[in-house]
Amino acid sequence: MSKKVIIIAALLVGIIAGVAGMSLFSGRSGSDKKVGGDTGDKVGVIATAKDKGEKAPLYWRAPMDPTYISDSPGKSPMGMDLVPVYGDEVDVAETGTVIIDPVTIQNLGVRTATVKKRELTKSIRTIGRIDYDEKRLYHLHAKVDGWIEKLYVDFTGEKVKKDDILLEIYSPKLVSAQEEYLLARKSQETIAGVGRESIAELSRRRLDLWDVPAHQIKEIEKTGTAMKTLHIHSPASGIVIEKPATEGMYVKPGMKLYTIADIARVWVYVDVYEYELPWIRLGQEAEMTLAAYPGKTFTGRIAFIYPYLEQKSRTNKVRLEFDNPRFDLKPNMYANVRLKSVVSKQTVAVPTEAVILSGERSIVLLSRGGGKFTPRSVTLGAEADGYYEIIEGLTGGETVVTSAHFLIDSESRLKEAIAKMVEEKEGSGKEMQGMDHSGMKEMDHTDMQGMDYSGMEPSDRSKVDHGNHGTDEGR
Repeated sequence: MSKKVIIIAALLVGIIAGVAGMSLFSGRSGSDKKVGGDTGDKVGVIATAKDKGEKAPLYWRAPMDPTYISDSPGKSPMGMDLVPVYGDEVDVAETGTVIIDPVTIQNLGVRTATVKKRELTKSIRTIGRIDYDEKRLYHLHAKVDGWIEKLYVDFTGEKVKKDDILLEIYSPKLVSAQEEYLLARKSQETIAGVGRESIAELSRRRLDLWDVPAHQIKEIEKTGTAMKTLHIHSPASGIVIEKPATEGMYVKPGMKLYTIADIARVWVYVDVYEYELPWIRLGQEAEMTLAAYPGKTFTGRIAFIYPYLEQKSRTNKVRLEFDNPRFDLKPNMYANVRLKSVVSKQTVAVPTEAVILSGERSIVLLSRGGGKFTPRSVTLGAEADGYYEIIEGLTGGETVVTSAHFLIDSESRLKEAIAKMVEEKEGSGKEMQGMDHSGMKEMDHTDMQGMDYSGMEPSDRSKVDHGNHGTDEGR
């Protein structure tokens, strides 16, 4: 009983192994046939199509996987029937052209725009910092040694007007100069002049050079008495931004007493990136807004473009000038600045969303009508107001895709790759047809007599024809 069970089990195992081996062999042969394609099937289909006056397929592809193509009809890896692709569906006029039916175009939301020549204007937005006008900074230094007797302007930030009295100074040199001037005036009638100028005029000039004010010189002439202290007046209107002078302090020639800044006009520094430099010009209009004055816009102009770039930020500093009659603009304020470009170009331009930037090149998709789309490489110029300047690649009048172009571009690249694969296969087929097979008649098949055909079915063995070479099918 146990022997029968063992025999039956062995038979079952053998049957299962044989069935599995046959399935594996048939699966391999079927897959090889699917991938490589059956040239005979393809020729038959093409011949039938020609006989019926129909279009001949160029190749077949899987409906759910466009990368799976075959030379003959059949099934896809997902078990679906392969879809024929005809020659007129591949536009040979320009590489990469794709054809999309109107329903798909609508579902994708494809939008287009016409390429035109237009005037490009550039508005550059940046951050500005308000500063003093360097041409309106005034430094007041002592020209003689002495003591400050009285300060009239005694704190920084105070507004002053031109010729306002800042301080009184006592200087022995100034007192001596006054006495010499008075003595020269008294004796000028009896002492002959030196050259063209009298001694009195020389003494008066020395007082002028030491910045003795004219009204005090007149008072000295009127009273005939030297004054102990003399005034120092403001050289300009503005605000005091530095005041080292203090009352009672001893000063020497060259010592700084005041720094006064006229902020009726201020400078604003902005940073502009390298790619924005072509749009910057001297005299260009600038608009500025500040958080301190919401809704108010200040208008100025570009006064200077610095001839170098900042090493760390890689930006170019630009100086603007703004009038500030009410002193609303205060130094060290930050502001939002917009530079209005006066540079305009009548040039071919496309919307920025129409351009695919791939890194190495820039591409636009042309809509050629009838659902045909073709990629075109272009050379870009400046970008302004949502448009790219086209230097090369378009001439105007064409229609470009502005949305869903990434999907169309992917399909175009796929079509181009498949077309190259088909060309390669057709080229290899032509090469095989041109080969010389005459020498194959003289091939020696005697060594094939020892081959083992035990794994083949009898029906398959009969297909192996070796002519008169003595092949034994019964092995």
